[in-house]
Amino acid sequence: MSAEATSPGAPIRRRGRPRIDLRRLGRVALLGPVSRDRLPDAIGHVAEAHRAHYPDADLSILRRAYVLAESSHRGQMRKSGEPYITHPLAVTLILAQLGAETTTLTASLLHDTVEDTDVTLDQVRDQFGREVCYLVDGVTKLEKVDYGAAAEPETFRKMLVATGDDVRVMSIKLADRLHNMRTLGVMRPEKQARIAKVTRDVLIPLAERLGVQALKTELEDLVFAILHPEEYERTRALIDAAAARSEGSGAARQDPLAAIAESVTTVLREAGIPAEVLIRPRHFVSVHRVGVKRGELRGTDFGRLLVLVGEDADCYAVLGELHTCFTPVISEFKDFIAAPKFNLYQSLHTAVVGEDGAVAEVLIRTHRMHKVAEAGVIALGNPYAADGNTGPQPAEPADGERADPTRPGWLSRLLEWQQSAPDPDTFWTTLRADLAQDREITVFRTDGGTLGLPAGASCVDAAYTQYGDEAHNCIGARVNGRLATLGTVLSDGDTVQLLLAEDAASGPSPDWLDHARTPAARIAITGWLDAHPEGTHGPHVGRPAGTGPGRPGHARPGPQPQPQQSTGSGPVTAASAVVDRPDAPVRLAGCCTPVPPDAVTGFVVRGGAVTVHRLECPAVTRMRSVGRTPVGVSWTDATECRVTLVAESFGRPRLLADLTEAIATADAAIISATVEPPSEQRVRHTYTLQLPDAAGLPALMRAMREVPGVYDVSRAKHRAATV
Repeated sequence: MSAEATSPGAPIRRRGRPRIDLRRLGRVALLGPVSRDRLPDAIGHVAEAHRAHYPDADLSILRRAYVLAESSHRGQMRKSGEPYITHPLAVTLILAQLGAETTTLTASLLHDTVEDTDVTLDQVRDQFGREVCYLVDGVTKLEKVDYGAAAEPETFRKMLVATGDDVRVMSIKLADRLHNMRTLGVMRPEKQARIAKVTRDVLIPLAERLGVQALKTELEDLVFAILHPEEYERTRALIDAAAARSEGSGAARQDPLAAIAESVTTVLREAGIPAEVLIRPRHFVSVHRVGVKRGELRGTDFGRLLVLVGEDADCYAVLGELHTCFTPVISEFKDFIAAPKFNLYQSLHTAVVGEDGAVAEVLIRTHRMHKVAEAGVIALGNPYAADGNTGPQPAEPADGERADPTRPGWLSRLLEWQQSAPDPDTFWTTLRADLAQDREITVFRTDGGTLGLPAGASCVDAAYTQYGDEAHNCIGARVNGRLATLGTVLSDGDTVQLLLAEDAASGPSPDWLDHARTPAARIAITGWLDAHPEGTHGPHVGRPAGTGPGRPGHARPGPQPQPQQSTGSGPVTAASAVVDRPDAPVRLAGCCTPVPPDAVTGFVVRGGAVTVHRLECPAVTRMRSVGRTPVGVSWTDATECRVTLVAESFGRPRLLADLTEAIATADAAIISATVEPPSEQRVRHTYTLQLPDAAGLPALMRAMREVPGVYDVSRAKHRAATV
């Protein structure tokens, strides 16, 4: 932008290294023949590219925007020595080739006028409408005079907020940065490195998230050449050598990828599937990554096969033919059609082995999918033009990442946390860390909604994503139906239920920060800890909690258990059970505490007594495995019974008192109780209870489950541990 503009009389700085141009968009291709007495009308090249995507587009507004931009920038020169108007024209041509609609191209032509000339936003609005004005304002830098060192981070904050309402703002910025990177060789090496690092840390991840692969891959290569020149030169030499081999004599025999492409074409033609098979060269960074991964590059590592078809069903038909006629590499198969990436990308990925053992990666997609894969949100055209409304509309909140592609989940989360980071340094550091998360997962809530999270996110992140500051009171989670610590790392497709304490007295523990991956969680936790340096902390993550729930001091008046007593592991005489062994003493097993009307069986133990077990008790399986003969058991009409219940819960104050009150309300007497030491904020209570009527057992268990913090109550299945 303005950093590229110089006064006509200023000396031109020589390039520090040869210009890198990977997309053949040099000055000649952009401007055509250059006349000495006038600037060429390069808008014709833009119009031609635009008409390729929009044959009926009205070009009059583009011509008006070009006239204003050319006259406003007249006399300004770029540091490369070119007239400044070549920059907005190049940016606009990049967007036109990717399929941007007319409004975006109009704003692109004007994107530097307000920043670098005397044109005002009011003028832009009056001549071109509020949409174009909004886009131009969104990419206009904040003045260093007003913001000092904070100008760059605050400019990006302003741009991201504008992108939240209209993603076309970021499309223009990405194309602007691409052209500036193409011509960065005229800058001082230290400035090249600074701009390249910002591009690497911020712009490339944003291009990836918006799905604009055509811009992302070239930006990666340009950054690679500046920050890692030696590795870049080695990679370029490898690519040049591979290209030379392919262009030499007997290329079909020497290029294994071309041979496989020919075979694939033949297979699909014989199967009657209309398809276009292309060899898609890898870009520099991709070749470098493959080389690092494999150590030595194979002939097929310099490109991939791209198969383009007409319909979604054809993609799977192609896949079936390839896996039938070639040996597939199953570990390389990925279906991004059934499960698209969060950035709109759809394609089938596979790999097949050719006749000579060469392995070729294959991408299968429709022409429409290919356009979206290359251009991302730019391929959406004007996403705000539905129902004839051409103005930007605020996106409705959506649970799914793809429900509203103009306001994806990652962008909504970014816009939320940036409001809690007023400090520019905090925002800038957090933004880079957030964008460094290069993969997203989707987890399901138990209410049917979904949460979009970065890969590696934990239950802590899920809590703050779902509940915001209310997550300060989170005491635990259940992942896929099982109790989990807050530090549990979530996987794509997990179901998570966050459990919050009823009281607001607790707060996050400092070790929550060790497991927080999202900026929203880290900012919220840090803010609470700063505001409560001596406050009460919530459960520790991933290790035993420091508080022991159910301490005597927390108990309310009522029947009090004896927490350090045994549950009575010996058998108990049971007059209500009748066994098929006359005069034999009958005892109910302490490991499963059967009660009427449980299905039961008995076994003779030492001393001639018969111990009664529930049929599902593990002891029954063990007895039968050693050849013990079961004894028939039936219940009498006696209703009183004794049972052992295990309550699984999250630790909290007064939990023991609330449980004992629920037991007392059900008219059950506590014979003994055990409270095990808390582990990872989970607490196990074991109660041996005397009930006046076995029919009241289900109601008692329901009452105990309804106690806040208790997530399960079950009959004892193993002998209770003595504390």
